[in-house]
Amino acid sequence: MSSSKEYLYFVLEQLSATDSVSYKSMMGEYIIYYKGRIIGGIYDDRFLVKNTVSARKLMPSAPTEIPYPTGKPMLLVEDIENKELLRQLFEAMFDELPNSKRKQ
Repeated sequence: MSSSKEYLYFVLEQLSATDSVSYKSMMGEYIIYYKGRIIGGIYDDRFLVKNTVSARKLMPSAPTEIPYPTGKPMLLVEDIENKELLRQLFEAMFDELPNSKRKQ
């Protein structure tokens, strides 16, 4: 099942208080970038972020979910309507994220 554009737009609206957010469509799903680094994505209409130390501190009860069959476990963002939490989450996670690889 792929994610709907409506859910993408809903998530982007929730991220409107956070600068430098972008996305890329990939095989029916959406990869979410923060300042050029992959922070998570939308998979089957679920907003998942990378499982980092900072993310676990800010969302200690967040369940881990698999984004796709061969993917690594990620954290489900359950409080999606909390724009301030999302801003804090992205800022806290940034230094733990690897630089995105550029295609040659």
